Amino acid sequence: MPKQKVYFANMRARDPRDNTVSKINRLFESAGFGETIRKNGLTAIKLHFGELGNDSYINPVFVRQVVDKVRAHGGKPFVTDSNTLYLGSRSNAADHIETAILHGFDYSVVGAPVIIADGLSGGNIKTVAIHKKHFKNVIISGDIAAAESMIVLSHFKGHEAAGFGGAIKNLGMGCASAVGKQAQHSARPLIIEEACVGCGKCVQVCPKTAITLRNEKSSIERSKCIGCFECMTICPERAIDIDWVTEIPQFIERIVEYAVGAVQGKESRIGYMNFLTHITPDCDCVPWSDTPVVPDIGILASKDPVAIDAASFDLVNSQQGNPGSQLLHNHRKGEDKFKGLRTNTDAYRQIRYGEEIGLGSPGYQLVPLE
Repeated sequence: MPKQKVYFANMRARDPRDNTVSKINRLFESAGFGETIRKNGLTAIKLHFGELGNDSYINPVFVRQVVDKVRAHGGKPFVTDSNTLYLGSRSNAADHIETAILHGFDYSVVGAPVIIADGLSGGNIKTVAIHKKHFKNVIISGDIAAAESMIVLSHFKGHEAAGFGGAIKNLGMGCASAVGKQAQHSARPLIIEEACVGCGKCVQVCPKTAITLRNEKSSIERSKCIGCFECMTICPERAIDIDWVTEIPQFIERIVEYAVGAVQGKESRIGYMNFLTHITPDCDCVPWSDTPVVPDIGILASKDPVAIDAASFDLVNSQQGNPGSQLLHNHRKGEDKFKGLRTNTDAYRQIRYGEEIGLGSPGYQLVPLE
């Protein structure tokens, strides 16, 4: 099978042609994204607006370049995401749009309307048949399913359970309604009692009041838990863990299967850009942004979500780790930075399973911008 082309622009700039705005425009054209746009076709610009308190999401000025390119090719763009499973600043469309605007994603900046794809409270959905190992059907946000084309803009970074978040996770988790997200979150966290200091931070962030303090130790009522992993992310003592051997592989595979549902019917009309900048340890769902684990690398563009994530994974691991970051080990060039963040993670499983079920190919040819 021929290798998929992944176009690459580094972050160096010494003249106007090399600024980031110019590079985004050139990547769009080089990767052939104009071919994915239908005349007067509704085009979803899928991204993550960032939780309030987070500042590592993709710059709205960069998103504007993609919006303008879609318009130039005859499409009708809208910027979009789905509501979250957990409580926070994006769990319903009213709060979600307000958060997007506060983070700069208003019409005057991005040049397109903000539409929350699953509606006010997650009711705008479409059931898509995929017939895979974990799911026969998946629940995709209605306005993403209805879009004729899609440009997927992903901030590539670490993730508490999946290892990394890139194009595949942006499709699988980001294009699902709350019902679909819950179906993917099959894993349930566990308290490591000897490490728990009873600070109660996990109690405060739990969206379903599944965590209580008993005898100055946290306790999780598994029947209430929805597996959102917010408690794991917030715990300062690393006293909350999951069954990495049996539950997390299935969680990752469920994300990838949902990604198949998200692209169904428009596989040839989707372009992907991964932004390898501010590569933080955690998803942009957390209300903070930690020190990046490696230096800024650049921006990638491809029509294959598996290839672009494989290239992103390799580029991150080729870097020297940043001292003073959350990276605990694997600082040297060539070492797995995602295992350096979380020893038990198998981030590359996203890519292996994506190939196995036909989402894309991990074989890629990195093509630098001329």
